[in-house]
Amino acid sequence: MADIKIQPSVDDAHILVVDDDPGVREMLEEYLQDRGYRVTAAENGQSMLNSFEEGGIDLIVLDLNLPDNDGLGLARSLRERSYIPIIMVTGQGDEIDRIIGLEMGADDYVAKPFSPRELLARIKAVLRRVRLPSETATEETALGQSNGFRDDSLTRVTFANWILNLDSRQLLSPDQREVSLTNGEFSLLAAFVSRPGRVLSRLQLLEMSRIHDDEVYDRSIDVQILRLRRKLEDNPKDPQIIKTERGAGYIFMAPVEKL
Repeated sequence: MADIKIQPSVDDAHILVVDDDPGVREMLEEYLQDRGYRVTAAENGQSMLNSFEEGGIDLIVLDLNLPDNDGLGLARSLRERSYIPIIMVTGQGDEIDRIIGLEMGADDYVAKPFSPRELLARIKAVLRRVRLPSETATEETALGQSNGFRDDSLTRVTFANWILNLDSRQLLSPDQREVSLTNGEFSLLAAFVSRPGRVLSRLQLLEMSRIHDDEVYDRSIDVQILRLRRKLEDNPKDPQIIKTERGAGYIFMAPVEKL
């Protein structure tokens, strides 16, 4: 199946809520619909896949603890075929599941019990983050405004024989293979190429990449960088492009040039 590329809108998005608890489904469906969202509810993995195949979904809220499917397996399957944002719902103590889910491409998470208001904030943050630059060009937090690197003539940059297209969000390897990036990975890489050779703290990276708009999660940055290293580095255990500055943050070592 071809990748499904979407342009979700914060104000008019179609949310797929996947949870086996009918009370949770009804509560979230009513809460989100009251705030202008279209909502489809699914009680299990098969129902989720059926709704996904019908198309038109902008974001998926996925409970990892489903009776008929492994939620992490579903998240992996979704990410293999689509860039649709995923917000995981996990148990309060399921830190390992959260980390694995983020590594597999989920965009954010909430832990039960959570308030609908918290989930709504995360939905808005993720949808704002994944909109294409053309949709957000007038906003201060758009890619071109937030990283101080983008101008009207800039479409591509190169580093260490890699090519990053900031308009199409396409990354080409030195041997010209297209390497897929999740929304969070792209935002973080765009932040790095805007400040090569400078030490950036986790807080700076969070603000520049907008990985989380409402709260700071240092571990989220660490997971995203781990994933980027696996894609960019010849040896992720001895990184040469994204280096760690202990106690300070990270530094993008590769020279960056405009194309």
